[in-house]
Amino acid sequence: METYLWITAVWGVYLAALVFFVGIGWRIYQWATTPKSPVPLGLFPKPATKGGRFGKMFADTFLAPHSARIEPTMWAFAMMFHVAALAAFVGHLRILGEYPLLPSLLGPDGMNSFAAWAGSIAGSLMLIGVVYWISRRTFGPYKNLSVPEDYLLLALLLGVVIMGDHMRFVYGGTIHAETYRAWFLSLLAFRPAFPEHLLQGNVGWSLGTHMLFTDLFLMYFPFSKLVHAIGSFSTNLVRSE
Repeated sequence: METYLWITAVWGVYLAALVFFVGIGWRIYQWATTPKSPVPLGLFPKPATKGGRFGKMFADTFLAPHSARIEPTMWAFAMMFHVAALAAFVGHLRILGEYPLLPSLLGPDGMNSFAAWAGSIAGSLMLIGVVYWISRRTFGPYKNLSVPEDYLLLALLLGVVIMGDHMRFVYGGTIHAETYRAWFLSLLAFRPAFPEHLLQGNVGWSLGTHMLFTDLFLMYFPFSKLVHAIGSFSTNLVRSE
């Protein structure tokens, strides 16, 4: 198991981070060096002031009102997934350091209970969202519009979410943030080490598999259609000009 962890939770993490940041940098360079169209590309009606254009860009990026009008069911599941994913991301920040106020208010046991409930809810909502997207592309008219890349992205995302939920529901009561923090901070210090708790039982296999899917997802992200999440700001700004 330790060898598996070194491959997926150490070297895989370093490789994924390198590919991800270089790939995103390359994408940003491509967007920045693309000649600007001499023809205004804004969609009517467009705001008359800079503040209004910024507000429209913000709404189009984070609220997607056009999608809500065209396909409200898909929009609802997408918003549910993204809000849950944001909550999961904020929760994962505990592996960098404990929050300054919550532990003092809730205490160690209360903090662990709060993290368990919040993580369980976020992970369950993310799983529901991914299953909906898979069913949407597998059944009905959208099946004819789907390409292999769509299923590959959803398979990687499903693996990340399922293994994350597995770690939360199976080991959440015994393995807490401080254990994962010790592992992750050792990665940041380039002195990788695994706490003894991660080498006991099957938790190491779960962490390793969770990181395997995460590594693959991050490496593929800059070269996939999901990179629109980075470019959506500039795209929506152009649409509001």
